[in-house]
Amino acid sequence: MARYKQLLFFATKLAPLPAEDHIPANKVEGCVSQVWVVPELRDDGLVYWRADSDSQLTKGLAALLVTGLSGCTPAEILTVEPGFIEMLGLKQSLTPSRNNGFLNMFRLMQRKTLELVAAQAATAGQAPAAAEPAASAAEAPAAAHSSNGNGNGASAAPAAAPAPASAPAPAPESRTPVTDAMRRKLTEALRPAALAIVNESEQHAGHAGAAAARHGKAGQTGETHFRVEVVSEAFEGMTLVKRQRMIYALLEEEFAMGLHALSLVTKTPAEAAKVAA
Repeated sequence: MARYKQLLFFATKLAPLPAEDHIPANKVEGCVSQVWVVPELRDDGLVYWRADSDSQLTKGLAALLVTGLSGCTPAEILTVEPGFIEMLGLKQSLTPSRNNGFLNMFRLMQRKTLELVAAQAATAGQAPAAAEPAASAAEAPAAAHSSNGNGNGASAAPAAAPAPASAPAPAPESRTPVTDAMRRKLTEALRPAALAIVNESEQHAGHAGAAAARHGKAGQTGETHFRVEVVSEAFEGMTLVKRQRMIYALLEEEFAMGLHALSLVTKTPAEAAKVAA
């Protein structure tokens, strides 16, 4: 009973979310009650959370996650293990359905963290390109003014209309979609100083796991086994197990596509420097 009173108290600490945040993208699936979570990646590189629920008890559970994960880096959030619920002593106090809902909240928060990192990287990559149309628009009035006359009061001949641009040819489909996706996700999330992805699938072609993986997209393109070496500051303060779990979380979709196994080498820049010396 005391545990439930604590959760009800925590629920009072969460401000209600505005109606526009009560959307399917923010809703946690698999909960007894309706619950929504909303992240914000601020300029300091830390993630801050808001949440709401139509049940005060569920709202209290959400408040625990909001309090614990707000002010963390994306890498820190992605390395939290679901087993923390036992460390909090909540598993014994919750019904199986509420326990499952609590874990679903946590998983959605990790997935939204990945989405924030990917969106930030995409925005950074588009910024230089966005400046070019703006510069062209600024030059247009000056160009129009100079073409209106020849300096003697006479109008210049109108410029010929440009020929319509032909539609760009569609980009060819990648022959290594899993490798490409792995490289993109690891680069966006970890900002590695060094990243090497080596496809070792042919060496494992006869294994039972590889045979089963052929049914997925990764198996169809011969991308089931990889050696991945990453050097990143994001690994500072993490054990090897936590580093590996973070990478497995980042590549969850690729495993669903048929990726079967990774041989991981993870180092901080300082650790890599020691090996090189």
